[in-house]
Amino acid sequence: MGESISEATILNWLKNVGDTVLEDETILEVATDKVDSEVPSPCDGVIAEIRCQPNEVIEVGKVIAVIHADKDLAMRKSKSKELDSEISLDKKHEKASLPLGEKSGGQRGQFKLQGSSTNNAFLSPLVISIAQKENLTIEEVQSIPGTGADGRIRKSDVMQYLKNRKYPLPSRPQVQTSKLSYNAPPISFVEGKDRIVEMDRMRGMIADHMVYSKHTSPHVTSYIEVDVTNIVNWRNKVKQKFQDMHGEKLTFTPIFVEAVAKAIKEYPMINVSVDDKKIVVHKDINVGMATALPSGNLIVPVVRNADEKNLLGLAKNVNHLANSARNNALKPDEIGGSTFTISNVGTFGSLMGTPIINQPEVAILALGIIKKRPEVITTDKGDEIAIRSMMYLSLSFDHRVVDGFLGGSFLRKVGDELEAFDINREI
Repeated sequence: MGESISEATILNWLKNVGDTVLEDETILEVATDKVDSEVPSPCDGVIAEIRCQPNEVIEVGKVIAVIHADKDLAMRKSKSKELDSEISLDKKHEKASLPLGEKSGGQRGQFKLQGSSTNNAFLSPLVISIAQKENLTIEEVQSIPGTGADGRIRKSDVMQYLKNRKYPLPSRPQVQTSKLSYNAPPISFVEGKDRIVEMDRMRGMIADHMVYSKHTSPHVTSYIEVDVTNIVNWRNKVKQKFQDMHGEKLTFTPIFVEAVAKAIKEYPMINVSVDDKKIVVHKDINVGMATALPSGNLIVPVVRNADEKNLLGLAKNVNHLANSARNNALKPDEIGGSTFTISNVGTFGSLMGTPIINQPEVAILALGIIKKRPEVITTDKGDEIAIRSMMYLSLSFDHRVVDGFLGGSFLRKVGDELEAFDINREI
């Protein structure tokens, strides 16, 4: 599961005791933090025992199932199941709009689709389960472009399709009485106009994480304004050359990560966590980058040991994490273990932000949009008005362990690093 992952939650078993499995065939889904992962079978064989059930939190290294390795038996049973599945699906094609939920006997094995986009396209039990729940027809599933190996339709493909699919209006929700002494005001619902959208699992976890953070840490936010003209001019001058030389795009993010890492080295008490009445000071400087996913949810991939990387190393790391996030390809160990987080709210046009601390960290930095405007600057000739590229930085910090002096000094150090950027820096 990755170096930083110590436990995972079992979401769903896709196979039962007695089922045959082939090597690398998905047998269950697990969740770590915000990432769901499919776990493949390590060999051909038959599931002999399942020791852990869905929703159980399991430590990495614990045995969760036993497979009797028997390649010949697995292959014979697998071919037999494929043949039965093909016959079953051939019969169902006689009804053009028959939903997957009406499959005979509720069979949940892998099904080979006839007439699909590829000759060997399979639907995994997880995809079938989603299709049944959403009442998708066979034709709809066949029409979804598969991004998996050999055109296989993955969970992410179905979820992306469902995101753009029109749903019938949900029924009016029942009003539940709050258990708190304060009753929350009722939410109005206009039949025929309003609609209800269920939170997906990731959005629910984000919601819980944010509420926990606000409940745990007394948030204070400080702001400074920074002149980043040198950075903007330097990047505009070298970005094409940088990409030609190294094959990597040069964005502002690695420059910001570099400045944060330098400031943390000078103020290490900003790189800590709180454990009851103890402060855990982290030696590694692992900078998380709040990143938007295609689904609209937020995830925080991590640049590990940011202080040990040069600008090229940071650019490669940042680009890899950003691309993996956009393609839903982040690995579990790429989103855990951050000790400080940055959030570029300027990407969405925001002037500044008041970010919520990413627990168990004690501070988070928001980067506002870079805007050109006239500023008074001091030169050898005296004060002058010049067009400068300006941005706001805002630092939210946990006032239990970070006071105004530390928070303000750290924030000012980040700003100084950005303003002191060398316009003649080599790439």
